[in-house]
Amino acid sequence: MKTPSLLLLAGVALAPLSAVADGVLVKFDGGIGAILVSTVSATAVTLNIVRGVSAPNQIWAIADFKAEVKLDGRIKADGRGLVFAGGNTIGTAVGTAGSGGAAVINVFATLICENVAPFIERNTNSIVGVPLAENGDFTIDDVLSPAPPAPSSCATPLLLIRNVANKNWFAAGIQKFD
Repeated sequence: MKTPSLLLLAGVALAPLSAVADGVLVKFDGGIGAILVSTVSATAVTLNIVRGVSAPNQIWAIADFKAEVKLDGRIKADGRGLVFAGGNTIGTAVGTAGSGGAAVINVFATLICENVAPFIERNTNSIVGVPLAENGDFTIDDVLSPAPPAPSSCATPLLLIRNVANKNWFAAGIQKFD
């Protein structure tokens, strides 16, 4: 009669290892758009700097976001509706070019595991990135560099979607807890 209870105990003990067993470091489901200001008081304005990364000078919104980061640094991220949330280009992801035409905005992903400085930015291709469609859709299928640390050293993961041009963050992923 003790065998079933031992099996149950073993199953419960191994449950936290299931994410590691399938090679997943962290998953994100949902996103938060960026705003320039974090707090305002009667005497000060605090900019919305997240783990050392500045927000853009414009408000952004994201309709849907999902991402998965593997232990070896492979990342797949799918964003929908990453768009301006204010100004004349509201509802689009079309930037303004200096000579009058619309500029394509390219984005990349950054994983930061540390919640206190110094922060290590583990980036996808931050030189080229991937283009945002006019409606703000994008897909990233890349590898983070440097590679992420072991799960025990990434207890508070943060995934930012950033602008290739100025390295500001547009959106942050919401960690999915299974």
